[in-house]
Amino acid sequence: MQLPNPVRRVIEERADEIGFSALARAADELSAAYRESRKPRLTDNERIAAYLVTRMPATYAAVHKVLFELHDLPIATVLDVGAGTGAASLAARQYFPQAEITMVERDSAMADSARLFFPGGVGLLACPAREARLPGHDLVIASYSVGEMGASVWKRLWEAARVALIVIEPGTPRGFDLIRTIRTGLIDAGAHIIAPCPGAMPCPIVTPDWCHFAARVERSSLHRRIKHGELGYEDEKFSYIAAARQTVTPTPARIIRHPQIQPGLIVLETCTTSGLRTERVTKRDRDAFRKARRAVWGGTV
Repeated sequence: MQLPNPVRRVIEERADEIGFSALARAADELSAAYRESRKPRLTDNERIAAYLVTRMPATYAAVHKVLFELHDLPIATVLDVGAGTGAASLAARQYFPQAEITMVERDSAMADSARLFFPGGVGLLACPAREARLPGHDLVIASYSVGEMGASVWKRLWEAARVALIVIEPGTPRGFDLIRTIRTGLIDAGAHIIAPCPGAMPCPIVTPDWCHFAARVERSSLHRRIKHGELGYEDEKFSYIAAARQTVTPTPARIIRHPQIQPGLIVLETCTTSGLRTERVTKRDRDAFRKARRAVWGGTV
């Protein structure tokens, strides 16, 4: 998975403006600030360039992967809350090319950068007050933003979602705890779970375990140099919940770990309506084994 080519060119131009050494230092400082939950000590140009190179591709990949679960829903308008530089909106444009997109972003430097990726125009709103209602849209997306706004914001997000809501957070124990809290609230509010859960049963994941998935991101050569990485890719870990207003057909089971492939045996760890289940598929069942060989973490069975 990678960002669209026009977006990648804009990012490369922004990176060239500040130079590699400054960009590398900015990326390190931005990463440290995230870990320590503090504001980075950077100029807007440094901060945005570092974010575009190191974080935007991963955010785009995670949202793009989640949106596949909603590809057949009637989406004509999209609200991207906490839009940042527009990664989620770009992913939504890939699935719903005719949809009207509105981004909500309080950081003016981030918002200015987001505009560069939508030459055809896109709506942009400043972040409204905590008590204000969000404008109604068919699909509401909050990617890596609820953790900053506070868990209770999910109620406003759900009120604004006419068809569906997606919330994505980092694939960490803390990120999953937030997603699980939101999931419980949505179910109590009458929402229908699209993914990843196979239904509205109590979550079977027990702490210290947590439920998360991964999106593979292609690294640019610049990204590899900044990260001092040898691989041409990285895996973005994320937790998420997707919910709909109308009744949906839930998946029978979700694969929640990498399949374990052994000679003549494939082991699948799944989440089902009756709880967690380990499925052992052998070559004796040729059809099932052939299907299991194509199984992937985060997929369905």
